[in-house]
Amino acid sequence: MTADVGREPELIAVESAVVYENRWMTVREDKTVSLDGRAGIFGVVEKPDFALVIPYADGGFHLVEQYRYPVQGRYWEFPQGSWETEEDVAPLELARGELREETGLRAGSMKIIGHLFEAYGYSNQGFHVVLATDLIPGEQALEDTEQGLVTRWVAEDELWEMVATGSFKDAPSLAALALFGRYRRTSDGGVE
Repeated sequence: MTADVGREPELIAVESAVVYENRWMTVREDKTVSLDGRAGIFGVVEKPDFALVIPYADGGFHLVEQYRYPVQGRYWEFPQGSWETEEDVAPLELARGELREETGLRAGSMKIIGHLFEAYGYSNQGFHVVLATDLIPGEQALEDTEQGLVTRWVAEDELWEMVATGSFKDAPSLAALALFGRYRRTSDGGVE
C-alpha cells in the first residue's frame, strides 16, 4: 500500500475495534477525530492486496467468467486473486499462480504496469496490475471456491462490446484495461 508521503493525516483514529473477522477479511470500526477536532466514526474493510493479470495474446485477452455471489450473477473479468494463507507473497509470484490456477496459462513474460486500490472509500485493499504475454496453454487448477469458472480468449473489439453490454463490468478489470491502454500508448513498440 502506498502512503501519501509527507502529508499529515486528516483523520486520526483514537479508538479501533474489530467487529468482524474471517480468513478473507477483517472489518473494523474506528472512532476518529479530524484536524479541526470533530469526532466521527469510520468502518474499514481490511483485505490483503491481490494481483490482477491481463493475459494478452494475438490482439486479444484471455478472460475468466465466474459466479459472483454478492451481485448474484456471472460476469467476465481478468484473472485475479490473493492467497489468504500467504500474505507476503511477491506480486509477480501471485500473478503467475493466479494465471495458472484460473486459466491454465503460463506466461513467458510478466510485467507490473501499475498498482491501484479496489475501493478506498471503505477498504485498504490494493492490487497490482500485471501484463502477461508469451502465453503457453496448460491445465487449470481451480480452488473449490472457483468451481464453475470458465475461461476464453476474446478479441479486443469484442471486449469493448462486452463492456458496452454489461457482461464485463468488474471495476478492477476495467481500471486495469485503462492502464493497459496507457501502457500500450507509452511503451516503445507497443505490446506483442
